[in-house]
Amino acid sequence: MNLGETTWPELREPRLLAVPVGATEQHGPHLPCTVDTDIAAALCERLAERRDVVIAPPVAYGSSGEHAAFPGTLSIGQAATELLLTELGRSADAFAGVVLVSCHGGNAVPVRNAVRTLRAEGRRVLAWSPTGRADDSHAGRTETSVMLALRPHVVHLEQAEIGNTAPLSELIDRLRTGGTAAVSDSGVLGDPRGASGSEGRRILRSWTENLIDAVDAWD
Repeated sequence: MNLGETTWPELREPRLLAVPVGATEQHGPHLPCTVDTDIAAALCERLAERRDVVIAPPVAYGSSGEHAAFPGTLSIGQAATELLLTELGRSADAFAGVVLVSCHGGNAVPVRNAVRTLRAEGRRVLAWSPTGRADDSHAGRTETSVMLALRPHVVHLEQAEIGNTAPLSELIDRLRTGGTAAVSDSGVLGDPRGASGSEGRRILRSWTENLIDAVDAWD
């Protein structure tokens, strides 16, 4: 059930609300700026195929200031992202609970803060994010493969460049002070070489199972 195709009388029976939480930001020279939102929406759709949830319209903007040096990045910052998710959760009391499916690492702090506030207010909310390799955190093989599985027509492999492949833990201080441009001229943190749609489908299946397990354990 998709909220964009649903009338309010159809929502009288409380269901979980799955909210895709993404971002609009550069993803290297070969991927579109909607990667995080596309993936979050796809995972919510896969969750809805297996469990009785309603999919909310995606939150397409988030805290992406670390990518500000690259055209195409539209960021609302941490404070606004936290407030948006908090107020969204407060408005969803007609649902049985809210599952925030967040696929942008820069949203981690505002998501965590929003969840803490909402839970303190007695609301049922769960946040889930996909996991991946520390040396492949942005526009590398993982995200490129997943996008080849989801929207292959927007992936430009001929323009893909190897980025910084150091583990994120080694880059985080420079990222926080100088943004992604301080550690990668291309905006890529990882190596897109070898990406494929078949690998992307395997990753999506794994993430979907992980998400379902998390929802089942919580619900």
